[in-house]
Amino acid sequence: MSSPFDLSGKVAVVTGANTGIGQGIALALAAAGADIAAVGRSAATETVEKARAMGRKAEIVSADLSSIEPVQRVVDEAVEKLGRLDILVNNAGIIRRNDSIDFTEEDWDAVVDTNLKSVFFLCQAAARHMIPNGGGKIINIASMLTFQGGIRVPSYTASKSGIGGLTKLLANEWASKGICVNAIAPGYIATNNTAQLQADETRNRQIMERIPAGRWGSPDDMGGAAVFLASSASDYVQGHILAVDGGWLAR
Repeated sequence: MSSPFDLSGKVAVVTGANTGIGQGIALALAAAGADIAAVGRSAATETVEKARAMGRKAEIVSADLSSIEPVQRVVDEAVEKLGRLDILVNNAGIIRRNDSIDFTEEDWDAVVDTNLKSVFFLCQAAARHMIPNGGGKIINIASMLTFQGGIRVPSYTASKSGIGGLTKLLANEWASKGICVNAIAPGYIATNNTAQLQADETRNRQIMERIPAGRWGSPDDMGGAAVFLASSASDYVQGHILAVDGGWLAR
């Protein structure tokens, strides 16, 4: 019997795949057998080279997802280069920090456009390809702030709360069409996006004290959850937000 976690013959589009969580997820999917279309503003050269070293097909798809302009091209290019599209991981995202009283419209729009608007329209473009071909898997990247308010990141909190709702809505609409839509909510992960928090001695200490696992997560910690949600092992999982947080939400 083949493993229900085997992704051999599948093609995954992973946005923001050049570093951090996106790279960790892309390489975990490749290790499970998937070919990879690595999407991002910066070329995901290292990710592609590592996936190819595992014997997978892997291609770079250059796209700036701060607007929806490249969305259809991302899907078309992935299918053209790799032959199909079975898995979409919406990881690309940005964060802007400031007190809410001083937060600007520019910072609001930049975050919401990238983290929520582009995600919806990429889900839509992928689904239009997946539905006629029997379905697929969509994995959105949520956050601890899908569940909590946070501080000094109003547009990020709004966008990630929106990802939670969007994931459930799309699951409701597309489950009957063969598409499983779920999300991963990473805890505090050591990436470029959290470098400011890690460098703040007080905030870093406060965060560490709250995590039962006693450490920041790493991008590799997201891999198992991504493989599960991308594989046939999760075929009856719909609209779920899987927290991978070292116990943060349980505290």
